[in-house]
Amino acid sequence: MSLPPTVDPELLRAFVAVVDAGGFSRAAGRLLRGQSAVSLQIKRLEDRLGTRLLERGPRGVKPTPQGEAILHQARRILALHAELVAAAREPEVAGVVRLGAPEDFATARLPRLLGEFARAHPRVALEVTCELTLDLLARFEAGGLDLALLKREPASSLGGTRVWRERLVWVAGERERAAEAPLPLVCSPIPCVYRGRATAALDAAGRPWRVAYCCGSLAGSLAAVRAGLGVTVLPADMVPPDLLTLDEGAGLPPLPDTEIALVAAPDLTPPAARLRDFVIGELERGAGR
Repeated sequence: MSLPPTVDPELLRAFVAVVDAGGFSRAAGRLLRGQSAVSLQIKRLEDRLGTRLLERGPRGVKPTPQGEAILHQARRILALHAELVAAAREPEVAGVVRLGAPEDFATARLPRLLGEFARAHPRVALEVTCELTLDLLARFEAGGLDLALLKREPASSLGGTRVWRERLVWVAGERERAAEAPLPLVCSPIPCVYRGRATAALDAAGRPWRVAYCCGSLAGSLAAVRAGLGVTVLPADMVPPDLLTLDEGAGLPPLPDTEIALVAAPDLTPPAARLRDFVIGELERGAGR
């Protein structure tokens, strides 16, 4: 008697990531893997299940009817997998954990991770604060946060554990905006790291610029870019499908990568230490580090 076929949870994780990201390249960035590796995982999953799960459309990749039916089950399996691993590692913990994160990172990447952690640890209450990096750092140093995800320079002395590296790109609603002089910028207030990167790169290239729209909200900044008010800077895998990534032909200077580091307060409580290890493990998964 042959055994029933099994499915590697990592294949399901790749499938869910592609659906949530709307494409292979963005999913690869979130999974910290190459696009070809993610494509291969999807093919292996489709071969294993004997059905096509994804199709390409005008707005990106979307699940087939069979994929839609499997998607919910895949999410359930991944959640149960996280609960199983957590239960096997240590006894259940309880308490409050205060976590800080930049808004864009919290919006794009943290919800899935924190959702999995919350399901695996129902007695841990998460308090998440979203602010600019320097504001988060000040709050952390004042003892207001147990853990903080902070943007930093790759050679920074900030400390902490590097959990993510971001390639930054110029983004616009219309390519013509990149040719304007001075260049209209859509950015967050000082001391935003991306704003500093944009203005420093433009100054070094001798390109005049002006702040056309200043907003502390990611949603507000994206709305301004969609309305054609200017160009902005985003991580490459966070560019919405309806906006344009401006390549070198647009005449804008290259932007150096930035990093996300996780810093932790001394003498963490057991639930805070558990969240620290979980976030580091999940974000470093597949990174080869």
